Amino acid sequence: MSIKPINVGLLGIGTVGGGTFTVLQRNAEEITRRAGRPIRITMVADRNLDLARKITEGSCRVTDDAFAVVSDPDVDIVVELIGGYGVAKELVMKAIANGKHVVTANKALLATHGNEIFEAAQEQGVMVAFEAAIAGGIPIVKAVREGLTANRIEWVAGIINGTTNFILSEMRDKGLAFDVVLKEAQRLGYAEADPTFDIEGVDAAHKITLLSSLAFGIPVQFDKAHIEGISKLDAIDIQYAEQLGYRIKLLGISKRTEEGVELRVHPTLIPSKRLIANVEGAMNAVLVHGDAVGPTLYYGKGAGAEPTASAVIADLVDVTRMHTADPENRVPHLAFQPNAMSDLKILPMDEVQTSYYLRLRVQDKPGVLADITRILADELISIGAVIQKEPGEGEAQADLIMLTHQTREKRINAAITKIEAHRALRQV
Repeated sequence: MSIKPINVGLLGIGTVGGGTFTVLQRNAEEITRRAGRPIRITMVADRNLDLARKITEGSCRVTDDAFAVVSDPDVDIVVELIGGYGVAKELVMKAIANGKHVVTANKALLATHGNEIFEAAQEQGVMVAFEAAIAGGIPIVKAVREGLTANRIEWVAGIINGTTNFILSEMRDKGLAFDVVLKEAQRLGYAEADPTFDIEGVDAAHKITLLSSLAFGIPVQFDKAHIEGISKLDAIDIQYAEQLGYRIKLLGISKRTEEGVELRVHPTLIPSKRLIANVEGAMNAVLVHGDAVGPTLYYGKGAGAEPTASAVIADLVDVTRMHTADPENRVPHLAFQPNAMSDLKILPMDEVQTSYYLRLRVQDKPGVLADITRILADELISIGAVIQKEPGEGEAQADLIMLTHQTREKRINAAITKIEAHRALRQV
């Protein structure tokens, strides 16, 4: 057996790139024993040459030209940690065209251009591995793609964005407003200076899009995902949910139904006794339900230098082991053979069936509750629980909280429109 090292070109030596370099060096002996040959970073590209030189300490070539790395004949695997969809896409496609395997943490790129990237890789007989793109260090891609192969997967639901989970945990713990906690999250480095992708649910949607493909063998369809973030949540909603026995979490959900696949991200009420309801701070957790195995839960750090590096290096080891294998015998990128992908449609949100939480600000006078109940009944919506708050001293309005039983989104939207037109209401 040849023990020629496998050569890795690293694009980006920021947080995750630096972590990957450090862990690969620290655990070199262990990793070699697992992989069957040494894995070494021979070339690093980063715009910040000083930082790259400081981290690598002269152990490999350093350049500020990422294209030099993807075109270098000595590089076997390219690790893309630049992020975004612009130059990262060009680099990944170029690496594939040059017959190099790719390991990436770039969920945004794969969620939007995955079909094209995986197809190109298939044609070139190379692998694109992306464990680090979903839930940081948690090996969720491998679990769904390989560990649960025997199952017909029914649904996946996950807390897959640490920033929003940290914000919701703090709002619940301290009763603080969203804006206040967001500033704190930015100060602590949990949230970016521009936190839009996180707080509006886009990052979670990228990840659940990829998980839905792995679970159901459908093409990547990010443009069909329903995306709702947490910026409109009030601290009072978290308190009311608590009184009803629930916690609010931002979940990515993908579910197989007879009519098609649900693909959605939104704040969700989870019974507070459930394990996933108790995932706090910046931690991630993913629940996968298979017909044979039942529900399985994966929990751990969803971000950070070394947790994400753990996933990058696991992919490097996988690719190293399979490097010489006949491409036909490798694990397919999206779990199912490329010629056996399903055309199950993604359901529009209007057609999704679930239960709803409503908070209404109503005038405190007789008959209002009856009127609202009637509007809901007209739309065939039944009520599961109600909290009616006494108005404060000198106030003419009170909060009315309702949980509905299962209904379709379009029915609840129709009911909300009618309720908003009701004269006794101030806001929904």
